[in-house]
Amino acid sequence: MTEPDSTFDSAPEWLGGITEQLGTRLAHLSLPRTRPPMNAPTLVAVGHGSRDPRARAALSRLLDRVRELRPGLDVRLAHIELNAPLLDDTLAGLAAEGRDAVLVPLLFAPGHHVTHDLPAAVAAAPGLRARVAAPLGAHPLLIEALADRLTQAGWSPEDGTSRATGVVLASAGSRDPRSGAEIRRIAALLGERLGGVPVLPAYASAAAPTVPEAVRALAAGGRHRVAVASCFTAPGLFATRAAAHAPWIAAAPLGAHPALARLVLHRYDRALAGRETGRETGRETTRTTTRTRELAAI
Repeated sequence: MTEPDSTFDSAPEWLGGITEQLGTRLAHLSLPRTRPPMNAPTLVAVGHGSRDPRARAALSRLLDRVRELRPGLDVRLAHIELNAPLLDDTLAGLAAEGRDAVLVPLLFAPGHHVTHDLPAAVAAAPGLRARVAAPLGAHPLLIEALADRLTQAGWSPEDGTSRATGVVLASAGSRDPRSGAEIRRIAALLGERLGGVPVLPAYASAAAPTVPEAVRALAAGGRHRVAVASCFTAPGLFATRAAAHAPWIAAAPLGAHPALARLVLHRYDRALAGRETGRETGRETTRTTTRTRELAAI
């Protein structure tokens, strides 16, 4: 490992610089549009579903980007609930077509949907050969997308050095302790990416703290200029509520961000290679140095 550059004043700042450089380079790298092998399994991107009409449109745009990156790959959208097409219907159709599938959860951490609902849906589709990829998780591409959405909302590099600023990372929430651990890893990496600013995770349901509680905790420490980062793939009730509690700026949901499209394909490829599934999430995010090695392998 190289020594910290003298332009950085601290180890967190140095690590944040590494994460920023790697994430930015990968997010904007122009990769060749290679075609998938014949009969490559269908990529089924699984969203939760929302009554907000903007949600399905946002995910459809995200999958359009995925198709641009992998021309010829069969990419389909499915929902756990609330929106068509529902996951069960999508899998039944694939089974009838004799297709194999890889389910990529458009979710950020392990929880009941990833560990129970998706495997149960696969088991309920007779004759379908499918595997469930890991959730999006604490990966540099996700961190780059989160940071970029904050920048679009008004965050500047100077904000990362101010003692008055802080960030709340808003996500859906889960009772599964592995989910909370993964969101905390995402928050820690985002803090490094932003130059060492404190980033507190907060949840819309099922876990604590809430976004208002996290905002108050930062304010109690002198951080009164608080931004809300949106750890949601698409607009919806939770994302809207989280943004409404922002004392300063609120980032938009990730939507069709180019880095997120690359991360969807990365999860698909790793699951297809048998290197990562929804039952094995979290191992790759133990250390920032692990993240550096993973980037080199993509």
